[in-house]
Amino acid sequence: MPAPAPATFTASEGFRSGFACFVGRPNAGKSTLTNALVGQKIVITSDKPQTTRTVVRGIVHRPDGQLVLVDTPGLHKPRTLLGERLNDLVMATWSEVDVVAVCFPSDEKIGPGDRFLVNELGKVRRTTKIAVATKTDLAEPDRIAAHLLDIAELGRETGTDWAEIVPVSAVAGDQVGLLAELLVARMPEGPALYPDGDLTDAPEEVLAAELIREAALDGVHDELPHSIAVVVEEMGLRDGRPDDKPLLDIYANLYVERDSQKGIVIGKKGTRLRQVGSVARKQIEALLGTPVYLDLHVKVAKDWQRDPRQLRKLGF
Repeated sequence: MPAPAPATFTASEGFRSGFACFVGRPNAGKSTLTNALVGQKIVITSDKPQTTRTVVRGIVHRPDGQLVLVDTPGLHKPRTLLGERLNDLVMATWSEVDVVAVCFPSDEKIGPGDRFLVNELGKVRRTTKIAVATKTDLAEPDRIAAHLLDIAELGRETGTDWAEIVPVSAVAGDQVGLLAELLVARMPEGPALYPDGDLTDAPEEVLAAELIREAALDGVHDELPHSIAVVVEEMGLRDGRPDDKPLLDIYANLYVERDSQKGIVIGKKGTRLRQVGSVARKQIEALLGTPVYLDLHVKVAKDWQRDPRQLRKLGF
């Protein structure tokens, strides 16, 4: 009698799973849209361009499929070695996903940056391409209608075949569910890629570091966001605590490029750094569901964005 075949996980007939990537100019609403689709904040957002530096996978669970969302940095004209590496990350991701969704904010006209991005995307032949008109809550209906026509025209001019053109508002929740349905429909048939309940595959240290950086970005000068990096040096549950009263200790360093920037981040008598710590701690606790003790220090890593050795140390 032959041995039984090993057990395998199979999804229901018609179940689809795969990877989708949101791309667009910096500050096009990609991270906010990722969070809206996942249903929980897993990617930091900011009104500062080029906030996203790491590719974080958000996982959307649906009865008909599983959608793995890859959030990438905004494609931009690089001025530093860091900028070049972020652009390389975007281009590599495009060729590895099932669908690329290009985000065009509805409150802004299509510009040279959009045209550059779509032309670059045209070099990736086999990937399905969807256009998403984001931030529709910030535009009047007439403006949105004109914006959709402009997106279609951009597709014709660049030889890009949009599989869909979808207007959405991640903030208001308008058509976010429809976008999820359209993305899942474009995925290949197959079983779930992640266990039910998983919302991201990013390590908790990465999520914590990103939430600290988001808090540090709030309200700072325009030139400072690109100069801030965060590294979680140590993270773990404190020994000796009862099981029903855990405490997660996190020790992290915020790196800037100059002494003058260090003063900005710390603030007068440390007031700003304390505020950053308070905001970040609450966000981390909400995400991980555990009380947190957060210890922050600010250090100078001179011109780290241009120094290969410093970039490696900071994880880029």
